[in-house]
Amino acid sequence: MFGKNKSVYKLVLPTLESPRELERLSFAELNNLASEIREELCRLYDHRSVHFASNLGVVELCIALHTTFDFSWDRLIWDTGHQIYPHKLLTGRFNRFATIRTKGGLMGFPNPEESEYDLMMTGHAGCSVGTALGLCCGDDLIAGSNKRHSVAVIGDGALSSGVVYEAMNHAGGLKKNLTVVLNDNKMSICPRVGGLSDHLDRLRMHPIYSRIKQKLHRLVDRTPIIGSSVDSFFGRFKNALKAGLLGGMLFEELGFRYIGPIDGHNIARLQRFLRMARSLEEPVLLHIFTEKGRGFRPAEENPTAYHAPKPGNLEPLFPASSVASSSSTPQLASQSSFSDSQPQPQLTSFTEHTRNAIELLMRQNDRVCVITAAMCQGNMLEPIRDRFPNRFFDVGICESHGVVFAAGLARAGMLPIVDIYSTFLQRSYDQLFQEVSLQNLPVILAIDRAGLSGPDGPTHHGVFDIGYLRPFPNFVLMAPADALDVEPMFRFAELLEQPVAIRYPKATATIVERNPEPIRLGKAEIIRNGHDGMIAVYGAFLETAVEAAKTLGKNLDGLGRVDVGVINARFAKPLDTDLILQPLREGKFLITFEEGMLVAGFGSAVLEAANNEQLDTRHLRRLGIPDHYVEHGERSELLDDLGLNEKQLVKVCREIVFG
Repeated sequence: MFGKNKSVYKLVLPTLESPRELERLSFAELNNLASEIREELCRLYDHRSVHFASNLGVVELCIALHTTFDFSWDRLIWDTGHQIYPHKLLTGRFNRFATIRTKGGLMGFPNPEESEYDLMMTGHAGCSVGTALGLCCGDDLIAGSNKRHSVAVIGDGALSSGVVYEAMNHAGGLKKNLTVVLNDNKMSICPRVGGLSDHLDRLRMHPIYSRIKQKLHRLVDRTPIIGSSVDSFFGRFKNALKAGLLGGMLFEELGFRYIGPIDGHNIARLQRFLRMARSLEEPVLLHIFTEKGRGFRPAEENPTAYHAPKPGNLEPLFPASSVASSSSTPQLASQSSFSDSQPQPQLTSFTEHTRNAIELLMRQNDRVCVITAAMCQGNMLEPIRDRFPNRFFDVGICESHGVVFAAGLARAGMLPIVDIYSTFLQRSYDQLFQEVSLQNLPVILAIDRAGLSGPDGPTHHGVFDIGYLRPFPNFVLMAPADALDVEPMFRFAELLEQPVAIRYPKATATIVERNPEPIRLGKAEIIRNGHDGMIAVYGAFLETAVEAAKTLGKNLDGLGRVDVGVINARFAKPLDTDLILQPLREGKFLITFEEGMLVAGFGSAVLEAANNEQLDTRHLRRLGIPDHYVEHGERSELLDDLGLNEKQLVKVCREIVFG
């Protein structure tokens, strides 16, 4: 176990039911526990795609937090939440840990339904400081003198979010007993960007400050109790030093006592400075530096690739004599819980087709540029970044700024493509209204992960974008049905002098055999005609609808065949009412089929249009995502649960025709 004597070391993790049990462990045992946690993380990665490097980096921090505070009473908010795996292991969830990110298993983010130690279901970056401040103020109002302490753990990537500074400004004015732990690993998912990252690097790297700080830390480590006078001296000395060397401190100006930077992999030192922060009756920012991917060399060397990698083979890390297989130690519960199935080769995804279409436009049109919000890897944009560095902009975790920035580029004559996940685009709602729609600027939104995102769960399912974009005047909404639609849609969007949104799921881009009709504004495509009714598909369900139509053409139950046609709607706005509503005009049935919320979605647009024509809608059925949040699981599993599959489509058609 990472070099420990396996013959004498007794595993702690499998028996741990509560963080309170950590109090009986020595520092040596806590360090051994950190190794156990890393082994379990590596074992999990060996079987399933999970958030990996970020969790390896916070192991000691998590142990130090839970041995300094009692979070059954105190408050802990993780930002973003994907680095919560060690926290789950320390809070009694070891026996279910192997189920993480599988349907019905543990969620890959905090989940209050799993544990009292998970206060919020946090899946988006930048909100931890404001949430922790709100908890702090609420607790003060309710609990009175029986104080709770609030802690927010935020990464240096998320620190670029503007909402963080709104919260810090508020906290600095309120002077609450709030601790913000800045986990500085020089990374977001991709390397962090911007002036703030340079500021953090100066804090880390200034040679004079670093040498004096090390001497101060050694003195603090030898001091059994931090008295108020000693603490005050250290604070004044370090403030003066930092002000002189660095030209003033951003965090101090916002009203926070700045402490750090300190080693985030030293449990004893972390505990000491966390206790110091807890004792101060004011907001504290504890700046720690950690190594993303700590303990697994490939992840240390390439943390971006190991953020959420495909499963790997860890045989060299876990020899046959390792703790996990030793007969003298308890068998880890997760060993027998993992699936033995091998990962299947991946076909080309909508994300890859989108990247290729954008790259082609950029080769042919110097006005085209790309903006992403810390998701270069997730959106597979690395080749574009490397080939067109002057027209590629990573704004960090600042989606609102990314949209505003795109509007400025468009006003200057550029053609910006904003490539952001659907769930994160929600953060820029006001900017989509004010800066893009209201100005009628030619900004193209490439909305990735539009639909069910799978194991990431309800914080990441991109199911609301149709509903929140459709009310905006000037916006054109499109969705490719398969691989053949992707490039033509981006070429069409290039020619429009107005905002365009192109949504696509985290899924393989299949090909429905046909001679695709050219893309024309607000025009759908007939795939096949039907005597009894039609299925209008918006997005990537076209192949499913075509297969259902083929099945319906067979007399499987003796009741007869159902002759169903299929429409590739292509547009949710403007809607091709001439074609899509024709079945209702002729007394036939019409089914709308989408991977988005039924509320305000594509089917709602069709229903509104039918109402405007005063058509009989009794034979109109809408299939989509119902009015509740969808759990995590593989996309195919979730679609089956929701009835968004061929079987349910066939059933609905036959019920309409035969009753």
